[in-house]
Amino acid sequence: MIQSADIREWRNQEVLDEDDKKIGTLEAVYVNTRSDEPAVVTVAVGLPTRRRLVFVPLAGAVVGPGYLRVAYGKSAVKDAPSMGTDDVLPAENEKEIFVHYGLPYEPGPSGERQLARR
Repeated sequence: MIQSADIREWRNQEVLDEDDKKIGTLEAVYVNTRSDEPAVVTVAVGLPTRRRLVFVPLAGAVVGPGYLRVAYGKSAVKDAPSMGTDDVLPAENEKEIFVHYGLPYEPGPSGERQLARR
């Protein structure tokens, strides 16, 4: 399991896909609000003048020296829900991330967010 304090140290490190192809640069970590465990990262992709942040789950991810390898292919990640580099993830858009990767979405009992940025 990847610890939250550890993964924050990887900000601005390379994010690789399952075949070791560079996807982009790790920008932020989102934790599961129920467990406070790292669940999703945002990865900066695109040209320097047209950057956007794509969401990638951490399930199956591996941390190495100077990189984070995720368990998804580059094309799946590039097609994932994204936002601008200065934007905030709206609560109503969280489910899209989970649906894109075929993962269950489980908001809190009163509809609380599943993800929180750390």
